Amino acid sequence: MTGSRRRGWKAALTGALTGSLVVLLGACGVVDTDDDRRAAEELAEKHFPGQLEAIGARTLFPGSGGSEVTFAVTDDRDAVVRLRIDTDRAEEGTCDRKDCAPALAEAVQRGRQQAEDFRTLKGAFDDCGYEVVALGPTGTPPYVVAELTNATVAKVLGEIGECVRRWVTASGADSTLARAQGSYVNVVSPSVADRRDRGEESWPAVMRLTRPDLLASLTKQAYFSASYGIEAGRVDTTGSARAVRPFRESQKFGDTVQNAVKEQLRATYPRVVMSTYQGIWRLEPGRVDRQTGYVLFCPEPDARGRCLNSDDAALVTTDEHGSPVGKVRLVHDVREGTGMLRLPRLQCGSVQRAVQRAGLVVTSARSGECDVREGVRDRPRGLDHRDVPVHGSPGDPGHADRLSPVVEATCRDHGTRTT
Repeated sequence: MTGSRRRGWKAALTGALTGSLVVLLGACGVVDTDDDRRAAEELAEKHFPGQLEAIGARTLFPGSGGSEVTFAVTDDRDAVVRLRIDTDRAEEGTCDRKDCAPALAEAVQRGRQQAEDFRTLKGAFDDCGYEVVALGPTGTPPYVVAELTNATVAKVLGEIGECVRRWVTASGADSTLARAQGSYVNVVSPSVADRRDRGEESWPAVMRLTRPDLLASLTKQAYFSASYGIEAGRVDTTGSARAVRPFRESQKFGDTVQNAVKEQLRATYPRVVMSTYQGIWRLEPGRVDRQTGYVLFCPEPDARGRCLNSDDAALVTTDEHGSPVGKVRLVHDVREGTGMLRLPRLQCGSVQRAVQRAGLVVTSARSGECDVREGVRDRPRGLDHRDVPVHGSPGDPGHADRLSPVVEATCRDHGTRTT
């Protein structure tokens, strides 16, 4: 009882002190946005008369001083302009450590460009039947709505891949997107999307779709992130996906995997210790209940009983809860000294599966980028021809240099091989 009273008094005292601090800071003008908004409006009217309308302001305290003032653009209903300004700094002619006039001009240009980019994105996804319901804080990635199941995942990923292809084409060959190595789209379930914080329709589209409240309402439950490779402006529309879980759910999944793998490893490494590393888990093709990723381990603990800078990993396929299914494969030499971790990229999984079907397992712990090409006859760079299935017979003079037409694996910077 005494403990309960003590905790109650502490909570009350903390609340009182917090409230007093907010009142004090408000009285000093630290968390007030009125002066900042007024100064921003005057600046906008001076340099962009009749073009900007202030629609909101938020304090930047405690991260920094001043406020972020939000403007709608009168001739572009999608555009939003955000200007960081502090009246104390503004009196000296600075906004967010820049001269105010150029800072506002940059913000307007950025806002208009983001609106144009949004319309390009929206048009591409509308044309292929997927509504963009949200955008990442910088305008990407887009969020779309679909129910992914074992029966639908391949079809949906392909359809969204076609949206990405249209988006890249519409953006132009010289666009940042077309020159990128990949792009991704977040996919939320219809039940989550139906309960999202939609905001006000009167708000500029880019502002409404990038709001933290909206993104929080869409990501409070697990969703999928679909990735698409881009090479020279051409999109691999097949795509791959991974599950993105809320923190506690992700921790539970990771603990389940690590505990299960640890039990399997004990037979070989009785003193094995698992690393706390949480990597990316990719869905197996055509499945949402099977995902593959890495866990790190140390065959023996260090002097303090820990596993730090692990040089060993286990490649594991699990169900949606984290319980391993199938064989656990070990990969060694995955770290450069005590520095960078160099795990084989999961994009090579289709290559590995093709090789496994031929009775071999090839895992590169130093692999960089991997491609799958049909019917290519040149020897894959960086791989010894004895490590991959070949096409022809041992008596064929071209046997050592010709791969099966089914698959050729090109893995640059090849390193360790384990079987």
